[in-house]
Amino acid sequence: MTRSAIKGPYVDPRILKKLEGKNPITTGVIKTWARACQIAPEMVGFTFGVHNGKDHIDVFITEDMVGHRLGEFSLTRKFVKHGGKMQKELEQGQKEAEIAAAKAVKGATETKK
Repeated sequence: MTRSAIKGPYVDPRILKKLEGKNPITTGVIKTWARACQIAPEMVGFTFGVHNGKDHIDVFITEDMVGHRLGEFSLTRKFVKHGGKMQKELEQGQKEAEIAAAKAVKGATETKK
């Protein structure tokens, strides 16, 4: 559910305090645990270290991110691909096919010269 438009966006006051009078170029990574904080236009250009539950993920803020939450750019779950032995064999076969195709193209270009 979205936040009421009457209340306005939630921007953590501690983050705004950290940004006061600082230059985005000279300031390093700003660590924060406030994943629910919305990205304000004042934050553009800064790099935030957003906590994902284990460590801080560096997030460089751009203009496209304004209005989103900091937590959206620091994922809390790591995707481990599906499949086991069979999937590994399929991927190995695809890799070998790509290598063979690359060699064939390279051999064809060398014979033309």
